[in-house]
Amino acid sequence: MISLRRKKKIRRTGLGLIAVMVLMVCGIVTYNRQELDKANEKSAVRIAELNDDIDQENEQAKELEEQKAYVQTKKYIEEMARKKLGLVYKDEIIFKAEE
Repeated sequence: MISLRRKKKIRRTGLGLIAVMVLMVCGIVTYNRQELDKANEKSAVRIAELNDDIDQENEQAKELEEQKAYVQTKKYIEEMARKKLGLVYKDEIIFKAEE
């Protein structure tokens, strides 16, 4: 038969091992939690950057729509005909500076 002292020593050793294992598991969980928090912060920053990019692209799309509407106006067509092609109305007089 095992003596009473020996039983207490075995019990203490077993409880000590269990305590060490529990502390190890808690340490691992805490470490992984910190890593996940860091990854979450990085993801939040990336999401904010992407939202800013989306806003900029939406603004650019709006400007392009406005430009598209302007390009289809008669005023724009006249400006381009004057600048690019040098066209004028029949009753207009053109003055050129001497060189």
